Amino acid sequence: MAGSSTAAPKPGLWALLFAAWLLAAVAALGALFLSEVMGLAPCVLCWWQRVALFPLVVILALALFPPDPRVIRYALPLAVIGLLVAGFHLLVMAGVIPEALAPCQQGVPCKTVQITWFGFVTIPLLSFVTFLTLCGLLLVAQRKSSE
Repeated sequence: MAGSSTAAPKPGLWALLFAAWLLAAVAALGALFLSEVMGLAPCVLCWWQRVALFPLVVILALALFPPDPRVIRYALPLAVIGLLVAGFHLLVMAGVIPEALAPCQQGVPCKTVQITWFGFVTIPLLSFVTFLTLCGLLLVAQRKSSE
């Protein structure tokens, strides 16, 4: 058709967006499992991380069919915000930031370790690694789409 400009998606872009979506979906299901099935109440910082994570599941899913690199401008800021909150949470848990500066004054304290796997993997560490990986995948996808 004349006047129609549909550019073919860049090779590998769909796989990167799918990997980001899959990671966000697994993390969201994991967060829901921990709170709803295992009964672990999230602290305030955990809630803010969920606020950044849950929309990513929908946003990235919508960008898969057809692959849309423009999703990165919406997904990357959410992933960065989640990464910053998760990093702050890790620093609170490590005692680098005093708990008095954390927003967890009521309910579950931000410094509470509810689960530890392999002697060092905590829920905030999982969240930090998840958001860091999401940021990496989205940055690689952005680079690939601009080639």
